[in-house]
Amino acid sequence: MSENNQTHNQKHKIVIVGGGAAGLELATSLGRKLGKKGLAEVMLLDGTSTHIWKPLLHEVAAGTLDESEQVEYLAQAYRNKFRFRLGKMEGLNRKKKEIYVSPTISDSGEELIPKRTFSYDTLVMAIGSVSNSFGIKGVEEHCLFLDTTSQAFKFQKQLVESYIKNHAGADAAKNKQLSIAIVGGGATGVELSAELHEVTDLLAVYGLNESSNVKLTIIEAAAQLLPALPGKLALATQDQLAKLEIDLKLGCRVIEVTKKGIKTLDGEMIPADLKVWAAGIKAPDWIKRLDGLETNQVNQLVVDETLKTEDANIFAIGDCAACPWPGHKGNVPPRAQAAHQQATTLCKSIVNRLSGGSLGKYVYHDYGSLVALGKYSTVGNLMGNLMGTVTIGGFIARVVYLSLYKMHQVAIHGYYRTALLTLSNLFRRSAHAKIKMH
Repeated sequence: MSENNQTHNQKHKIVIVGGGAAGLELATSLGRKLGKKGLAEVMLLDGTSTHIWKPLLHEVAAGTLDESEQVEYLAQAYRNKFRFRLGKMEGLNRKKKEIYVSPTISDSGEELIPKRTFSYDTLVMAIGSVSNSFGIKGVEEHCLFLDTTSQAFKFQKQLVESYIKNHAGADAAKNKQLSIAIVGGGATGVELSAELHEVTDLLAVYGLNESSNVKLTIIEAAAQLLPALPGKLALATQDQLAKLEIDLKLGCRVIEVTKKGIKTLDGEMIPADLKVWAAGIKAPDWIKRLDGLETNQVNQLVVDETLKTEDANIFAIGDCAACPWPGHKGNVPPRAQAAHQQATTLCKSIVNRLSGGSLGKYVYHDYGSLVALGKYSTVGNLMGNLMGTVTIGGFIARVVYLSLYKMHQVAIHGYYRTALLTLSNLFRRSAHAKIKMH
């Protein structure tokens, strides 16, 4: 089934696959600049109906994120003059300039939307990343992941059920400790552990559980946490987590995951009721089958400094793009700030392209790294031409961390709506429970 509206055939068709930070920001900007003026037809395709900024998924998993932070794609499309289509891309025909979208199936197995074909003049791949299990036995079967909103909600549901079982079920009678193991000591693993510790404290206040009955463990193959941060900040983070009595297993390489726990190379078996995998990312495997487009060892689409693939009509941004970083050994790191910058650059390039101009080069500006440890602390480093590298922590670091999210909100909502949403959330937090229990 082809969805080509004849009234729009004369318009340049821009198809964006993936509604993450990069994809949604790009669709919104192009909708405002081109769709609103009737200069192009802008379409966003995503497999889910709502968007949550990916760095906040650990809060979704812990149940501490306000549901109002979700963005409805259809409403966003209506306000910003682009079209949204629900579905997952499964194939590409570069010669015909078409993408193929899998059928949408309900939880009961009913086909809601049949397989479709969409044509494009400009295609932008912004499908993000997924966890990399590195082929380790048992990871896919026994671990939970935090790659998508649905996975985060799945973890949150299992977390609540485990707490209830531990408090009032058979495990409570045995005085059994609830054990949660997080594999990966990067930002996701560290932030999730701190958020879960805060949740156990809140549950104790609510009378459901005692934090002493919950054991949190982080397992990291490297000798220190947070390899993206300077050693001084990593050590400060380790000290903070130690104060929270979070068990740190550093220098431990996982070789197998079972239903009962996690096996390490040195022979240790770490028991865990809930197991979370946050030890590296890659682009989805199906990208390797995209009609001959070049990919790297972690499935990212190889792009040049204009964010263009080897096909002049196909671009890639965000975590799925292997973008060169001149003057550095690796590519541009897969961070939210990079996704935001790439969306901004590509928006200008596409607008220029439609008017006969040239593509602009993307230059990555590294503004540093920040890691939030829930209510306990925030650490990181800021980088800039005027001040060099500055280490920050505490309240100032927390303000800067929150400003990164506000920058994303401004990109998709504008300043006025972002201010209203911020005020609304402040009032909601004062009237609603601090954690989700359903």
